[in-house]
Amino acid sequence: MSAASIFSRFIVAKYKRILSITIVFVLINVYPFKSLAQQDSLKVKQDSVKQTDFMDVLKSLFKKKDTVPKPPKKTNISLLPGLGYNPSFGFLVGITVAGGMQLGNKANTTYSAFNLAASITTKGNITLRGRHNISSPRNLWNFQGDWQITNMGVQDYGLGIPITKTRGFAFNELSTKEVDSSFPIRYSYVKLYEKVYRSIGKHFYAGGGISFDMMFSIDDKKLATLPKTPHQQYSLEHGFDTTKYSANGFIIGFLYNSRDHPNRPYKGLYADISFRFNQTWLGSKQNSTLAMYDIRKYWSLSRKNPEHVIALWHWATYTLNGALPYLQLPGTAGDMYQRSGRGYTFGRFKGPSFAAFEVEWRFPITSNKLFSGVLYWNMQTASDDHDTKVFERWAPAAGIGLRILFNKHSRTNLSLDFAKGRYGSLGLFSGLNEVF
Repeated sequence: MSAASIFSRFIVAKYKRILSITIVFVLINVYPFKSLAQQDSLKVKQDSVKQTDFMDVLKSLFKKKDTVPKPPKKTNISLLPGLGYNPSFGFLVGITVAGGMQLGNKANTTYSAFNLAASITTKGNITLRGRHNISSPRNLWNFQGDWQITNMGVQDYGLGIPITKTRGFAFNELSTKEVDSSFPIRYSYVKLYEKVYRSIGKHFYAGGGISFDMMFSIDDKKLATLPKTPHQQYSLEHGFDTTKYSANGFIIGFLYNSRDHPNRPYKGLYADISFRFNQTWLGSKQNSTLAMYDIRKYWSLSRKNPEHVIALWHWATYTLNGALPYLQLPGTAGDMYQRSGRGYTFGRFKGPSFAAFEVEWRFPITSNKLFSGVLYWNMQTASDDHDTKVFERWAPAAGIGLRILFNKHSRTNLSLDFAKGRYGSLGLFSGLNEVF
């Protein structure tokens, strides 16, 4: 029997439930809704309602309206300020440069997007981060990257889906109040992630990349008053240093992407399926193998106003063998843009295996589409490294959000969401562009 056959039988036997749920979700995604756009007359022009963005508002305030409309720029750059406050970490001031460009013919080349962000808080937290999703002409190549240097703080609650009360409000990924059931951890983090895909057919890609995740200066705050914490206990059981560790590996993956835009899709399917192999010869403390996927489906509900969208998202990571460092375990907001699981703080739920589901309805509020809204519901599940398996316990959340169209050419918008989860968890979650 071949090695490939043995591996496939092992995956099916051990992760039968995971595969079943994933297959059902994919089938739902692939089978199309009867678009509500059919209610519009076929004579109605696609996207026939004019958009007004924040830049148009500024122009109308400070200069005369152009007599001759100018064609859209090939490259669009937006400069966005960021402000926030958290009692544990102080005032936050930041800035984000969001950009996009059309590198090829719009008919056969996906729009490319990137952003650079920097922030600093009054208590010394500094974060520098750059992300990109670049498509070459005719979509021959796709480059995805995430580069980050940060000093981070989290409220840890242990593994799995622990039933612990959360007192206090959350702003983005951080809680505004430490509670007895949480374990605050501060650490420094360097992330270097780059993945390259090559087109192998219409909408299909194959490729790979590398990911280096290095954590150091880990300060498990409650170890000063308690004999053990979840972080310390897990690290000692699996042979990790409690003050520093790395998870470095290479990735092989397959991608299907028919989305019409990376920032704010109206239609299409995105399915990224990959395997990650963390290796000691690349600097990892231990070898480990992960199966990961990110599946997103979008249905536009109107020809006249294609911004009316139903969107589904399912992403997950499963540890097939070996062990990950504690702070590298997949969990809430563990996706590339740290946007999943609204209603809970960063890392609120996590485990060796983790899965998240989200559904969202997006709709314009104003007739010029400057303001839009979203209604959403999500749920997440995690194993706990002992008896509880993934998909056995769930943590749901729901909420409502506001969108402000900042740049209509790059479909860049500002988002502000209010979400409420279980165990007293609730908060505001702000960001750039749609959550998924």
